[in-house]
Amino acid sequence: QLQLVESGGGLVQPGGSLRLSCAASGFTLDYYAIGWFRQAPGKEREGVSCISSSGGSTNYADSVKGRFTISRDNAKNTVYLQMNSLKPEDTAVYYCAATNTVVAGIDPYEYDYWGQGTQVTVSS
Repeated sequence: QLQLVESGGGLVQPGGSLRLSCAASGFTLDYYAIGWFRQAPGKEREGVSCISSSGGSTNYADSVKGRFTISRDNAKNTVYLQMNSLKPEDTAVYYCAATNTVVAGIDPYEYDYWGQGTQVTVSS
């Protein structure tokens, strides 16, 4: 059974950092582009970042450029999202998603498989 599990969320003060992980089971991530998305209460799900199957291509939403970094370790079947200089407006449930293609964007409709999400709260 194909499954994605996010971890690493939590409560952090403004300006702090968190690293989210997205671990896959039941399939190998080598052939999948991965995206990170977030959804705040009362808002639509939005794309945050994405990475190609090889890791050679990445893309970021303007709101997180220069602060977030996506990476992957295919040997560990895991994708990461390093989040620095966090702001209160980054508060949301963060999801990872996979699609069986080399390159994808940050449109949620491009992705077929989703994790259950991890809560990130940025507050003093």
